[in-house]
Amino acid sequence: MEVKIKAIHFDVAEKLISFINKKVERLARHNSAITLADVTLKVVKPETAMNKEALVKITVPQQEDIVATKVADTFEEAIDLCLEAIERQLEKKKSKKA
Repeated sequence: MEVKIKAIHFDVAEKLISFINKKVERLARHNSAITLADVTLKVVKPETAMNKEALVKITVPQQEDIVATKVADTFEEAIDLCLEAIERQLEKKKSKKA
């Protein structure tokens, strides 16, 4: 699985990149056909506590893309919330197929 990380208007710390890669790799347990995870991070203006936005888009061949966007206090928290939502969507698609 390929993981693309885009940061809009800021530089991503290496620690955050490894956190995202580790978390996204866990999605393969739900669906081994995932080919691409596109992660976009941005700081929402104005500067308030809840101003870190993460958008995660998962590409699975022959299926619709799965997208989740969350805003949280930290990028790590926003990524966790996005991936929870995506895991639920993957489970729902899996149960529909069965």
